[in-house]
Amino acid sequence: MDEVLEFLKETKTYFLATVEGDQPHVRPFGTIHKYQNKLYIQTGRSKEVSRQIAANPQVEICAWAGADWVRVKATLVDDESLEAQQSLLDDYPELAGMYKAGDGNNQVLYLKDATASFYSFGSEPPAAPRVVVF
Repeated sequence: MDEVLEFLKETKTYFLATVEGDQPHVRPFGTIHKYQNKLYIQTGRSKEVSRQIAANPQVEICAWAGADWVRVKATLVDDESLEAQQSLLDDYPELAGMYKAGDGNNQVLYLKDATASFYSFGSEPPAAPRVVVF
């Protein structure tokens, strides 16, 4: 899990894929946080992505750095605890102007049953991905 955290923090931006009906939706995200041995992301409850996750919590995350990239398959679980919200916001003070713990809009979700597959564009022949389950 720490390897996934480090990789996503290094890239600064990753892409989160959700599904609404039969239509995939992909957008950039930048928050990744470890709290109580779980990886968390953050969004606003007023956003479409929040509604999509509520309807179908199965997501994928994809990020790349240089020749290396990762794809993470997971189920997102909403954590309404003020402690989890504040912990993530403490790690991302730039969000303070938009979100507060317990404001009703701030949403933190942790990755459950996650599988991360690490790949490299530079390997010849293409190597099997290195897999991390957490």
